[in-house]
Amino acid sequence: MELYLKVRRAYFHDGLSGRAIARDFGISRDSVSKMLAYSEPPGYQRTAPIKRPKLDAFTDQIDLWLAEDKQRPRKQRHTAKRVFDRLRVECGFTGGYTIVKDYVRVKKCGSKEMFVPLSHLPGHAQADFGEALVVIGGIEQKAYFFAFDLPHSDACYIRAYPAANTEAWLDGHVHAFAFFGAVPQSILYDNDRCLVAKIMPDGVRKRTQRFSAMLSHYVIDDRYGRPGKGNDKGKVEGLVGYARRNFMVPPLMHASMHCRAVNAAFCQLGCVQRLFGRAMPEAAR
Repeated sequence: MELYLKVRRAYFHDGLSGRAIARDFGISRDSVSKMLAYSEPPGYQRTAPIKRPKLDAFTDQIDLWLAEDKQRPRKQRHTAKRVFDRLRVECGFTGGYTIVKDYVRVKKCGSKEMFVPLSHLPGHAQADFGEALVVIGGIEQKAYFFAFDLPHSDACYIRAYPAANTEAWLDGHVHAFAFFGAVPQSILYDNDRCLVAKIMPDGVRKRTQRFSAMLSHYVIDDRYGRPGKGNDKGKVEGLVGYARRNFMVPPLMHASMHCRAVNAAFCQLGCVQRLFGRAMPEAAR
């Protein structure tokens, strides 16, 4: 995945030819062509759902246990091993542990400081997630919102999600790019685990696979703040606070968290209002 990103940057950003890229990276020109055609390895595409003849009769029970876990403390929830043990004892399951583990995993998946003057060049962005209380279906709960800031112009984009997971990160980028009608040259991030799988001893970030695929698709340079130093990306941190105070006071009220059209319309209206000031031009209404 990292090689895809490097090859696509060399071609789209640096202007190198396919022959030069093949020579520099020690790969064939056919491989270069494939990497330019696809932003990530296409791989095998499954056309039919996975069949688990021994497990299929028990998946509803597993789903029920995992759903009940959401109301319990994090440290007191089912592990794959506990699910397996309960299936054998309580439900008569005779299959192996591996198929249970794989199913549960899929279901659970989502020194002294120095300061420099703030100066933001055009074409660069910052992204982060914030959280706020909302009222959904009459119940007060916590929601998360994707914040995307263009420091040079002070333009912004906000979009709410039920969770700050990988899908929300990627979906937020797609909607932000559509809102602005362009893709920035680089984006500054924190070290969220949805984006960074590991920070190496030399400070290099090992990206998660899906995040790296998105960077490769849009050919974006990624930059990162220091762990625990929110002031490294102060513009988007300020946007998170601004959005919470101005867009979410009093708490938003909706019938469902899946009111995507309402969510998008409200957030875009608020983002335009922030950019142009309190009195919006008619074209922005």
